[in-house]
Amino acid sequence: MRRFFQEHRRLSSEELQQLGQAIDQAQPLTRDRALVEASALMAKTLVEQLRPVIAALARLDPELEKLFAQHPDHDLFASLPGAGGALAPRLAVAFGSDRDRYGSAQQIQEFAGLAPVTESSGQQRWVHWRLACPKFLRQTFHEFAAASTRGSLWARAYYQQQRQRGASHHGAVRALAYKWTRILYRCWKDRTPYDEQRYLKALQRHHSPLWLTVMSLSMQEAQH
Repeated sequence: MRRFFQEHRRLSSEELQQLGQAIDQAQPLTRDRALVEASALMAKTLVEQLRPVIAALARLDPELEKLFAQHPDHDLFASLPGAGGALAPRLAVAFGSDRDRYGSAQQIQEFAGLAPVTESSGQQRWVHWRLACPKFLRQTFHEFAAASTRGSLWARAYYQQQRQRGASHHGAVRALAYKWTRILYRCWKDRTPYDEQRYLKALQRHHSPLWLTVMSLSMQEAQH
């Protein structure tokens, strides 16, 4: 089990230990043979269906890697912290090559479902999650934002800031994705790869409240 999770999920040794303890202490929801045996049969059937899909992906991945290496915006998206070989091509597809496709960062935020929707009726006004959007596109930005916290100091600080304000994990990641999209839009529009140090200096120069969180987090990480 430990080897499986090490190969398929990015878990720290502490998280892996906690997961093992949770599995050891877990209790089955039912011992009804009719449900257990039918579910086991269904699981085996799904595995058989997944095998050809996995084989197809193994053929597609090298082609995707080759095509992305030739893409004019390869360096732009490959430079993003945490993007890696999976998310960098997805982000390149999200923006596309037509620089006139989006006139502002807000347009892509709305199209991808990152911008919330504000509705009103009479004297009531409420904000809710945008439902009409390409779900995989929104997931791409969400996954990148979460991955960026491992490679970007300000992204970790911003995520921490949102959690301290009471946001849930996914709420904090969504807020970070919204912020990242504005940065990515400018890099994409200007054809300029992202520069972490340049952005940190901009936060400091503009006396951003986030800069204080960045400095605090930097000191904490230095002590550890």
